[in-house]
Amino acid sequence: MSASSVPTNILNEVFGYPAFRGQQQAIVHHVTAGGDALVLMPTGGGKSLCYQIPAIARQRAGHGVTLVVSPLIALMHDQVGALHEAGVAAAFLNSTQDWEQTEDIERRLLAGQLTLLYAAPERVGTPRFLGLLDTLHAHGALSLFAIDEAHCVSQWGHDFRPEYRQLTVLHERFAQVPRIALTATADDVTRADIIERLQLEHAKQFVSSFDRPNIRYAIVEKKDPTRQLLAFIEREHAGEAGIVYCQSRKRVEELAATLCEHGIDALPYHAGLDAATRQQNQDRFLRAEPDAGVVMCATIAFGMGIDKPDVRFVAHVDMPKNIEGYYQETGRAGRDGEPANAWMAYGLQDVVNQRRMIDESPAEADFKQVMVSKLDALLALAEATDCRRVRLLRYFGEASQPCGNCDNCLRPPDVWDATDCARKLLSTIYRVQQMSGIGFGAGHIMDIVRGKRTDKVAQFGHEQLSTFGIGAEFSEAQLRGVLRQLIAVGALHVDAQAYNTLKLLEPARPILKGEQPVRLRAATAAPARERTRKPRTATPAPAVAELDTAAQARFAALKAWRGEVAREHNLPAYVIFHDATLTAIAARAPRSLDDLQGISGMGATKLERYGEEVVRVSLSTGLA
Repeated sequence: MSASSVPTNILNEVFGYPAFRGQQQAIVHHVTAGGDALVLMPTGGGKSLCYQIPAIARQRAGHGVTLVVSPLIALMHDQVGALHEAGVAAAFLNSTQDWEQTEDIERRLLAGQLTLLYAAPERVGTPRFLGLLDTLHAHGALSLFAIDEAHCVSQWGHDFRPEYRQLTVLHERFAQVPRIALTATADDVTRADIIERLQLEHAKQFVSSFDRPNIRYAIVEKKDPTRQLLAFIEREHAGEAGIVYCQSRKRVEELAATLCEHGIDALPYHAGLDAATRQQNQDRFLRAEPDAGVVMCATIAFGMGIDKPDVRFVAHVDMPKNIEGYYQETGRAGRDGEPANAWMAYGLQDVVNQRRMIDESPAEADFKQVMVSKLDALLALAEATDCRRVRLLRYFGEASQPCGNCDNCLRPPDVWDATDCARKLLSTIYRVQQMSGIGFGAGHIMDIVRGKRTDKVAQFGHEQLSTFGIGAEFSEAQLRGVLRQLIAVGALHVDAQAYNTLKLLEPARPILKGEQPVRLRAATAAPARERTRKPRTATPAPAVAELDTAAQARFAALKAWRGEVAREHNLPAYVIFHDATLTAIAARAPRSLDDLQGISGMGATKLERYGEEVVRVSLSTGLA
């Protein structure tokens, strides 16, 4: 292997980074040598380099082009743009291109002029595309297959894409070409499914820590989620970029409008918008400077492959379906390693809605059972009174210690014994069923327990029940919190086919008998006053804040210049240079190209392309 194709040299010269992080080096060397790999690495951990560096090394060694299977057009565009900025020959094939553009890329591909080619899974399985691969393979010019977002192949994954299943053709047709499959999120069940579906039984597995220590996790009881979200943004993230996830398209539209009314620059994104609007909103969010404070309100249709490093918060006003989805979505915050928040509002209706969606699914019983178990794990995380991070990492098979940086660690919740309240609710549900022969919803059950003489209570004669008014001392908030946990632990079933009525299940028996305690956060006992902190405006990232006055002036000038270059190239600003690189330049106060040597993120091509301009801008402040 020539010196130019040594992975460490490529890391330094092409990408401008001084050293590999974590397992990157082991992965890169294994794949460069022709080994198959399954890589689980958290968002922001540097997955792309794990196939980009082997692609460059193997191409320089005469092995040809690397095919990258990528699920999103926006991701392809930005990654290819970033590679071009680093001086790497890359291209993509997708539906945005006309026939002339497609033919030109295919010509360059067959002529050996590309190092990496990105394509969607739908295209990879077409006869024309497979014919191109056949031609490359026949000439020994097919180097590596990289399957990004590999969890999409699994029916247990949170972003299942049926077209990923056809990727088995790559191994069946080109068995000698090494493969690397990468994902940020996969529990044991999903991981096993990826291995089976992609025929990676003999691949070496690299599982990095799932911990994102810079993210602070917080889950609050849902009371008035819009008001709570506004308070959270204004208190913690005024003027900063963020993503807000909602369950429905209607909720996305309403919330984006409400945020705008309160002076927050919010955009909607969901599958019901026309493609042009979705693309326009996504581009604006991705290309906005960090201090522009653009917030994206979205369904889960938005987010996969989003590389924006400066998202300072991810908020959920509705609960996701499982921990994998939660982890993947919250992982879009703080990719730059700076402090970020993952905030979620969670309530009884979330539990009911998620259970109903599973029950109403046309899927087979075994599939539903797996989905229920995944939902239960998320409910346990939401109800937890101990460290959120410990529970989150345990789900992925990783042991850890209390983090000191989640809501439960920072403000340990008071806990109350809700066993008596739970028994009264369960007993009432049992007696109502016995008396009326039908089930009733949560609201009616709570009215009986609290002794409220509503028209419905009178209609069915439920004031005659021995449990009528038996829990008058409990507030509605307390009762809702207890019902939520009883559903979460499987003691109650929400029957979606019968107007969301509640039914007892076997796990209710030991609670009714007093054999199993029910302990809840005191926050569910009564609507506690929202803990507030003094509102703040956006502040520079810690590294920038540590610069002296002259260096901060250089940073501001470099940031403005970067924005102009990014607009000219139609790329997000971070693709040109990350903030960390600009900070290092500002701190060094370069007076010549030599002064830029060794700055992280300043590869050879960027130094040649932008070095003189960077020095000029740095000197232009008059404070160098």
